[in-house]
Amino acid sequence: MEIKNIKIEKPGDLNIIIGQAHFIKTVEDLYEALAGSSTNIKFGLAFCESSGPCLVRSEGNDQALKKLAEDMAIKVGAGHSFFVIMRDAFPINVLNAIKNIPEVCSIFCATANTAEVIVAETEQGRGILGVIDGLKPRGVETDKDIKDRKDLLRKFKYKL
Repeated sequence: MEIKNIKIEKPGDLNIIIGQAHFIKTVEDLYEALAGSSTNIKFGLAFCESSGPCLVRSEGNDQALKKLAEDMAIKVGAGHSFFVIMRDAFPINVLNAIKNIPEVCSIFCATANTAEVIVAETEQGRGILGVIDGLKPRGVETDKDIKDRKDLLRKFKYKL
């Protein structure tokens, strides 16, 4: 077995969700969950089929984001993994809808950070072991940091 570290590069302020599901229907169900979450969301998604023709299946309402999701799926290449790339929405707006899709097994990350996917590769294929999401802590927040955190939540209208 070989362990690989695959960097996920994304431009700008996009958010990504990386997960695992188990059925070809995942593509349509993810599309419906995302499209139904907001009229403003722009997204692309890709799913790595792991039997039959073993294709990357994709959908989206933004062609550039769809292409980016396809590229991530090919680069990681782990069976039954899916990649959602979105703009004009946060993962918190769609995560419950995605988790409630019957064929979704797990979510590895939901982030705007740069991420690294840790993949195991065997003769059979690849599987995601985990995701490194962002940087390690630099310390414990101060009173000013607490105020900044609370102000940011209010700016995004997540708290009153």
